[in-house]
Amino acid sequence: MKLINKLKILANETRMDILRWLNDPKKHFPDQVSDVEKYGACVGLIEAKSNVAQSTISLYLKQLEQAGFVDSLREGKWTYYKLNRNALDKVASDLRKLGDE
Repeated sequence: MKLINKLKILANETRMDILRWLNDPKKHFPDQVSDVEKYGACVGLIEAKSNVAQSTISLYLKQLEQAGFVDSLREGKWTYYKLNRNALDKVASDLRKLGDE
């Protein structure tokens, strides 16, 4: 995915909130029963915290995953999302390189 498209995905307050929450999932999802560090946050908890419709959160998570910003894990009937820090570091690196061009 092109850098401009990744930046468009980041230019949304709710998607940025999701990334912020996943950056420190223990703090933002303390009630999750399963190991939040290992699995990530359950989509239901992300939805509840966001106060946004389930369909919108599903779309936002899909977009974040397509951009590589989050990874998903399916465990039975549950889907968990975890931050991919490497993808965010790559965007930051690509932005820094713009000055070199």
